[in-house]
Amino acid sequence: MRGASDHGAADPAHAPDQGVNRPRIQKVGVVGAGVMGAGIAAQVANAGVPVVLLDIVPGAAAKSVERMLKTEPAPFMHKGAARLVTPGDLGTDLALLAECDWICEAIVEKPEAKRDLYAKLESVRKRGAILSSNTSTIPLAALTEGMGESFAADFLITHFFNPPRYMRLLEVVRGPATRAEAVAAITEFGDRVLGKTVIPCKDRPGFIANRIGGLWMQSAINRAFDLRLTVEEADAIMSKPMGIPKTGVFGLLDLVGLDLMPHVAASMKATLPAEDAYALGLREHDVILRMIAEGRTGRKGKGGFYTREKGPGGESLKRAIDLWTGEYRESEKPQLESLSLRDLRALAEHPDRGGRYARAVLLDLLGYAASLVPEIADSIADVDAAMRLGYNWTYGPFELIDRLGAAWLARALAEDGRPVPPLLAQVGEGSFYRVRDGRLEYLGTDGAYQPVPRPEGVLLLADVKRRSAPLARNGSASLWDIGDGVACLEFHTRMNALDPGTIEMIGKSLAMGKKGAFRALVIHNEGEQFSVGANIGLALFAANIAAWGEIEGLIEAGQKAMRSLRDAPFPVVGAPSGMALGGGCEILLHCDAVQAHAESYIGLVEAGVGLIPGWGGCTTLLRRWAENPRAPKGPMPPVAKAFEMISTAQVAKSAFEAREMLFLRPTDGITFNRDRLLADAKARALSLAEGYAPPEVGPLRLPGETGRVALGMAVHQQVLLGRATPHDVLVCERLAEALTGGRKDHTEDTTEAELHALERQGFMALLKTPATLARIEHMLETGRPLRN
Repeated sequence: MRGASDHGAADPAHAPDQGVNRPRIQKVGVVGAGVMGAGIAAQVANAGVPVVLLDIVPGAAAKSVERMLKTEPAPFMHKGAARLVTPGDLGTDLALLAECDWICEAIVEKPEAKRDLYAKLESVRKRGAILSSNTSTIPLAALTEGMGESFAADFLITHFFNPPRYMRLLEVVRGPATRAEAVAAITEFGDRVLGKTVIPCKDRPGFIANRIGGLWMQSAINRAFDLRLTVEEADAIMSKPMGIPKTGVFGLLDLVGLDLMPHVAASMKATLPAEDAYALGLREHDVILRMIAEGRTGRKGKGGFYTREKGPGGESLKRAIDLWTGEYRESEKPQLESLSLRDLRALAEHPDRGGRYARAVLLDLLGYAASLVPEIADSIADVDAAMRLGYNWTYGPFELIDRLGAAWLARALAEDGRPVPPLLAQVGEGSFYRVRDGRLEYLGTDGAYQPVPRPEGVLLLADVKRRSAPLARNGSASLWDIGDGVACLEFHTRMNALDPGTIEMIGKSLAMGKKGAFRALVIHNEGEQFSVGANIGLALFAANIAAWGEIEGLIEAGQKAMRSLRDAPFPVVGAPSGMALGGGCEILLHCDAVQAHAESYIGLVEAGVGLIPGWGGCTTLLRRWAENPRAPKGPMPPVAKAFEMISTAQVAKSAFEAREMLFLRPTDGITFNRDRLLADAKARALSLAEGYAPPEVGPLRLPGETGRVALGMAVHQQVLLGRATPHDVLVCERLAEALTGGRKDHTEDTTEAELHALERQGFMALLKTPATLARIEHMLETGRPLRN
């Protein structure tokens, strides 16, 4: 037997900072070590909670843990999380589940097999331990059949979405006998510990997201065949114009696997009423059946609707399938006139094939969604949240209806001879959502508007913005009062790239704080990325017109802004989620504290575009490593570490990795639920405000000329090994000079001002090289670094 001491001891240093008392679930068991079960176990371990992972196949659980440590994207946020997983075999290690407060079953989708497993679990499950199934197709009533009252009281469905680490939706289905305490415990754990948005669902086939999402995929495929669209045309319409990820529908099927479609269709057909629109629309297509039979099941198979082949010069060529011949051809950019339209209704009214396609799918999707409330959920807000989080849509179906106009949709359905759902008729000329007295409200099934609920402890900047005006604003950033004497600085450029307007607003915010407008500052936004760094497009433009003075002025202004953040007479807390790269990382490095979303990807990536960090990033990361008590002593080890990280543009792939790489301090906090990030950051800022004094910053003792030469020799070795290009050498030379203190002797101290001057000089010298300008241009055009 594998003991918990081997893998399951909690790691306090690894556990996230939730800012709340630990929920009642202290240890979890997962049965079924397939992709979903193993992924659920990994996410529990990510949250710092011990988990037992069992499988019926001997050794399968241990192999799953080993596989996940090598998988990309990584199920584990940090390799140390794997130590919290105790793998075992169902036949010999069943007793390990006796210590678990929650046991999640994730085995094959067969009711008989699940009930057989439950009978075994009942022999070891402790009194009151919660048991759930991760099923997405089997009704709860079928799972609890014949299992007894005490089992039914502790049983529910917890439907995670794949991959469990990254998908924020958790659908929970309770039965008529399920204890309220069990539902509350799972909801609290899923929300506060695992970071999920927990949506209560009715016990109906497909629950919310897969019921509506399945109908959408089915409609999008059928209508593409009916209107003879290419896969590229269909995906272009079924993506950005509707707020759907760029994979569209055929790209999404390639991602999840075409062979999944027949199983889902069979399950839905078996459980839905024959007259349901989903069941009526089920249709097989010969080309798709042939693709599955030939193993062309998508990215996991021999290609799918899209594939890549090597061209004559070794280049990668994207190819797409012809839906009528089943043969691949060169992928073509869609030329539909309707794709130029930004307004959703204008798109749906356009006469070309794209417009007719959009209209047909929207009528199928939105008419169906409107007919399902309250059958599948009590509120339209829950339905919209499930679709946004389960399918990564920008808008849920009722938000899409508001964009189209509810009255327009009702008329369009009637014109097509389709029924108008009662909920849609009820809203009439109105909308499903409205803002009243600064609060977002939704239309209930009773015909009355009610506030969109927020769980206790959730603070959203979007809500703040609905009820108040900014304290200050320009085109790049805004300053908001979030209460209790705390202000929030929000970036709102494209991908939150930093530009002169951003720098200006940092300065204005700090000036207002110094005059007493607030006593603590949080830097946060609710965009997909915290900040991808400085706007390199502006830098390229300025370089092309030789506006070197303006560029250097911006570098100096950025350095001053970063120092001002650090030296402000009040605490500044960064609250990132998503990418914080380049200048975005430099902002965090200069904050007094950071409260990071667990899915924060942080790094100094300037070398990828042929530059070095110029806003104090070199200096501050160097200081972090110099002051790290666990690092080797002496002037050279911190320089070597910072040089390695910056020259190779290393990016932390989670907040936990960022701690290890010192982009975050060991004392910086981590929040799993993104909706709780701003509240946690605000609490952190308030905790620092009492008796606050800015940090003292002294000089650094650096290796100087000898260190610079040593780093140069290391880079030369990389060139000999073919790992560094000629321009990499030039970038590394400038970086080495900035990190070692320049031409100084190792016996002399180097001030921060001297290091900042070296950063500026290195940045400007590199920006004037054709190779760096080529890297910037290539990055802007392709999104990928150029190796020159």
